[in-house]
Amino acid sequence: MEQLSAGQKLDEAFEKLNQEKSLSFEFSLDTDAASLKAMDGSSSPEPGEEMPDEVAQLLSDAKVSVTVQSKKPFGKSGEKDFDRMAMKVSGPDGRLVEYRVIGDQTYLRTDASTLGKAMGAPLPKAADLPPEAGALKKVLEGEWVKIDTKQMEELAAENGAEPGAEPSPQPTLDAATQKKLMKAVREVVAREVTLKSAGSGDGTERVTATAPFRTLATELVGELRPLAKKLPPGMELPTDKELKDAPDGKVKADITLKNGELKEVRLDLAKLAENTKVKKFGLVIRMTDGVKPTAPAGATELDVEQLMAGMLGGMGAEGPDGAVDGM
Repeated sequence: MEQLSAGQKLDEAFEKLNQEKSLSFEFSLDTDAASLKAMDGSSSPEPGEEMPDEVAQLLSDAKVSVTVQSKKPFGKSGEKDFDRMAMKVSGPDGRLVEYRVIGDQTYLRTDASTLGKAMGAPLPKAADLPPEAGALKKVLEGEWVKIDTKQMEELAAENGAEPGAEPSPQPTLDAATQKKLMKAVREVVAREVTLKSAGSGDGTERVTATAPFRTLATELVGELRPLAKKLPPGMELPTDKELKDAPDGKVKADITLKNGELKEVRLDLAKLAENTKVKKFGLVIRMTDGVKPTAPAGATELDVEQLMAGMLGGMGAEGPDGAVDGM
């Protein structure tokens, strides 16, 4: 009964999220720089391509805050219903990058000095950019710029396409298929994930979910394969061989509920690294009290097409390998 009770409580918590129209959360890595460096070493990077100490420290300290807003409850929302979104990446010394999507406009600003310091590679100063850079100088000065979202998507879709070709519509899952998929995922989780719960007198409930990663991944991918052709571009499913080579360690999630609402999820993924030097590696997601994403005043318009043309023009007569044409 304990596992069934824990599963029911999780279902109710996620059903409450489906009824919301706005959601704010923060996620971060639960790790340290030494563990990240050890994981990087396991991939046998080429000399000179190892993860810099500054980047390892940045990733271990960074926090990402997200707010999404829909016109409909999330459980009934389609892609076109999400009309507002805000995301901010912060480090110990403050904001690094922030952007918002409001209707047809995307707003962006960054603290170039803090970001460059965190990356261990100072970014250029606005005064060092050519005139063609235009509003890009505003980005380096830490001011808001705005981009036409549709223009940005069209340029991305046209990248690599034949001249005059119409961008192909992205595959989407219809409502009936989504329901079948969710049902299949729930069945796999109920079959393979062990749930335990422990409550307290103040309305806090802690649910621990444990599962063997390779088995869980194999079964989930098996349920997704019939829908592979309908998945968005870039979401390629792993092959059977890749699944057989996947780590078989157990993953654990500690989920905190408060009065039936989801408050925090902590994923412990250290065993998947299969490296004794990786002492701590996980992901933490916390629900937060977000604010309604609004369009920042005074943002400078950034023409993506003009910017790209200006940057390419700024390369002069250099070819793709940095060599001057004809040389």
